[in-house]
Amino acid sequence: MAGALGIRRAEAGMTPRDKVDWLEARRSEGRRVLMVGDGLNDTGALSVAHASLAPGSAVDAARSAADGVILGGGPMNVPRALRDSRQAMLRMRQNIWIACLYNFVAVPIALAGLASPLIAAIAMSSSSITVTLNAMRPTR
Repeated sequence: MAGALGIRRAEAGMTPRDKVDWLEARRSEGRRVLMVGDGLNDTGALSVAHASLAPGSAVDAARSAADGVILGGGPMNVPRALRDSRQAMLRMRQNIWIACLYNFVAVPIALAGLASPLIAAIAMSSSSITVTLNAMRPTR
């Protein structure tokens, strides 16, 4: 499975305690590990990992312990989930910059009394629409 997903290093045959210990050792090295698991024996590791995913077909305990659930396609969709989450973070950062830029320009104009309430309302609505449309753009 690891080879099919492009994962260079994989551990197998570990007990639930071994998994938690392994994750804690990686954390002490400053690493951020994504744990993917579907069984009851994975729940401890899913809860202590930096980030964790469980397929929709996983047992209830694993889905509850995971940070995210992959609803379709099982573990083969992990790369897509990672790509989509990176894209979402990029959009969030873009939207924060758009909002900061708007406020950097609009607040001094409003404080100087150079914008009528109608113009201010239109500008604020335009800012909200801009960040909403940016967030809704489809991912690649």
